[in-house]
Amino acid sequence: MPFIQINTSSKSVLENDDLLQKDISKMIADLTRKPENYVMTMIQRDTKMTFAGTDEPCCFIKVKSIGSLNPSSMSKSLCELIASKTNINANRIYIEFFDVKASNWGFNGSTFG
Repeated sequence: MPFIQINTSSKSVLENDDLLQKDISKMIADLTRKPENYVMTMIQRDTKMTFAGTDEPCCFIKVKSIGSLNPSSMSKSLCELIASKTNINANRIYIEFFDVKASNWGFNGSTFG
């Protein structure tokens, strides 16, 4: 049910995409208390982005879930993880949280609500 999309700017450096995706997947499963087998992650690199008028490394993250969102703690955890695995400072990361209605989330030929 949780979906995480990470867009990083063209000047961003990721140490290891695969490892970062796995770390994020586990973190989101823990933070939402949902089974990791429902967590989907996506990293889109080298996106043309500016933040605060510059093209220095930056990141935009979308977090979607059916309930179980706690933006304050999730924001801190995600920013710390991204900053530790990239050259992106936490103050150049925006995160958007979406609480999706169960009836609007499809999976395996049905919806959750």
